[in-house]
Amino acid sequence: MTRSRAGRRRQRGTIDELPSGALRVRVYAGMDPLTGKRHDLVEVIPAGPVAETLAEEARTRLLSQVDERRNPRTRATLDQLLDRYLETLDVGRTTLRMYTRYLEKHVRPFVGRLKAGAVDAEVLDSLYAELRRCRTHCRDRRGIDHRTPREHECDERCRPHECRPLSSTTIRHIHFVLRGAYEKGVRWRWVGVNPVLEAVPPAAKKPEPRPPSPEDAARVVEVAWAADPDWGTFVWLTMTTGARRGEMCALRWSDVDLAASVVTFRRGIAQDGRDRFETDTKTHQQRRVTLDPESAALLREHREQCEARAASVGLTLARDAFVFSLVPDAASISCRRRCRSGSAVLWNGWALKRICTRCGTTRPPSSSRPASTSGRSQAASATAAVASPPCGCTPPGLPRPTSAPPAISSPACRPGPELGCRARMLHGEPADTA
Repeated sequence: MTRSRAGRRRQRGTIDELPSGALRVRVYAGMDPLTGKRHDLVEVIPAGPVAETLAEEARTRLLSQVDERRNPRTRATLDQLLDRYLETLDVGRTTLRMYTRYLEKHVRPFVGRLKAGAVDAEVLDSLYAELRRCRTHCRDRRGIDHRTPREHECDERCRPHECRPLSSTTIRHIHFVLRGAYEKGVRWRWVGVNPVLEAVPPAAKKPEPRPPSPEDAARVVEVAWAADPDWGTFVWLTMTTGARRGEMCALRWSDVDLAASVVTFRRGIAQDGRDRFETDTKTHQQRRVTLDPESAALLREHREQCEARAASVGLTLARDAFVFSLVPDAASISCRRRCRSGSAVLWNGWALKRICTRCGTTRPPSSSRPASTSGRSQAASATAAVASPPCGCTPPGLPRPTSAPPAISSPACRPGPELGCRARMLHGEPADTA
């Protein structure tokens, strides 16, 4: 008769009784890859008549997670998860900087030190509620909103603090960043579930475009054209094509087919601090725009002027030269100096606002556009009304490259005296000489 050699196996996991009477279940889950220390799965069962049964069920559940490799491998904090997520995130420089700024200002101070696995939907909903309360996260509403963070003497611009909520768009951006971080955390087995899927972000704000009226758009182009022909051409093409200002700055002559009157937008110019660089378009897709006859003729004249400027200093215009540049050979995108004088190219948009102020029009809308507009700017909708009025004639105040004046088919589109001599001459009217 042989004796069984199978000894008694050691029980995996422990159940300890705490001084309060609660039971603590602890299961070994390996070594933490971040700290190199022992990593245990811990769950506390409240005291009660069925506490032992619940503790045994919890121990079995935790052991099953370890055996099936569904358990979190680390006890990392949310800050550590966000740091690792930003390191592996494949986005543009400006987008990464925006995400980093959002997290540093609105997420890390509140929940960054929490364990990533301890963040749940209730914590995130509380965070979103705080963001909707005040964008500066004030603790004392009796403070002062100073006009500048630098040392200064307060005046009427330094007003008592008034809480303003963070926009729903910014809160949704934060929600999407957290969701992406936890999705990768689940794949990396840093956490077991993604709690962001259960949180409810604010509803997306409906787009409310405020394009300028045809009269305001005409005045903007007229003043821009009077300031500088290149600047007027830039503003005109921005309106007629609906391109973003970064796409206009990155436009090269190799992207322009003057014979077919087609412009292809393949890239854009982005700015990170003082560093400017070429990048993809915002939608990461190129698009082709067919020019109207006036815009095509204007672009041909601009090409001839660029070639003449290059020839005057003994240079030639390269095929891939920039359409709008400050150097004769159009090989540079630098625009800092002439942007300050309000000419040549539009970079930050403030030059266009100055033009609107000079010609007495309303402030132009912002360059941000919802995804539903498919990349067309808000100004393009107003320009469509300017370029094709109901009467079918050429709108007032818009420069025509051709010398032959168009016929006036409707007195309703006849320009008024406030638009200047050039606008009236474009409509075949004599200019005032007095």
